[in-house]
Amino acid sequence: MRGENVTKVSTFVLLGFPTAPRLQYALFLLFLVTYLFVLVENMAIILTVWSSTSLHRPMYYFLGSLSFLEIWYVSDIIPKMLDGFLLQHKCISFVRCMTQLYFFSSLVCTECVLLASMAYDRYVAICHPLHYSLIMRPQVCLGLALSSWLGGLVVSVAKTTCIASLSYCGPNVLNQFFCDVSPLLNLSCTHVALTELVAFISAIVIFCGTLLVALASYSAIAMAVLRMPSAAARREAFSTCTSHLVVVGIFYSAALFIYCRPSRIKSMDLNKVLSVIYTVATPLCNPVIYCLRNREVHTALRKALRWP
Repeated sequence: MRGENVTKVSTFVLLGFPTAPRLQYALFLLFLVTYLFVLVENMAIILTVWSSTSLHRPMYYFLGSLSFLEIWYVSDIIPKMLDGFLLQHKCISFVRCMTQLYFFSSLVCTECVLLASMAYDRYVAICHPLHYSLIMRPQVCLGLALSSWLGGLVVSVAKTTCIASLSYCGPNVLNQFFCDVSPLLNLSCTHVALTELVAFISAIVIFCGTLLVALASYSAIAMAVLRMPSAAARREAFSTCTSHLVVVGIFYSAALFIYCRPSRIKSMDLNKVLSVIYTVATPLCNPVIYCLRNREVHTALRKALRWP
């Protein structure tokens, strides 16, 4: 198609969840309550870790970083969803769409590295307890946290630049509730093979690379725990790592299915359901899962909130 015959799209329409008007209001209330709950519980985790000296340890630093990430994660997506549910403002400008895509992609990459770092931290704590303070010293923890954030921001530049450089000639309806890679590729009127390759390679490197670190860490933990002579010690170790494994399993199962594929996804309804899992459900459940059996966090949270 010649450049002079191409009318570039300047605005996209987020289809979201097309339902009856009354159900739209119900969805608005549901996601509003979810959004507020995510903000409150993650800010409570950050406040607890910050104010309690007993939690000034690597695992809780990573947990605080993850909670901080979850706040930005949902704030990048849910406010626009609420606007669409309540006021039916489903249009989003090209620039705002690419901005949302960039921050969403960078936050996903950051979360992958943080989850892998938390898995490595548990591996060192259980398999090399005598060297834990040396291996996971503050400089190492700070380096892992900073690299997760900076790495996510840098990696997302290539993906977003490739997608933004494509031509969108119409239609302009995204079958999704936020600007994501697959719906945008489906609307492009130019050759997308290179962009798909960049998206696929970045997904493989980030998702699969960090997943291998997490799986290797938890596999080593499992073998070390099974060799422990004390049943009480085994229960405590498994209790600590079970919550981590649940979070890793939910997040990676949904994300890998969507992004680690070399072609555009056709089953967009399934895509939307899975997207809700790791963009809304995971930030909602992470603080609860991580802190459910953690007595230290329970005690510190009561002190931070001045509960008896």
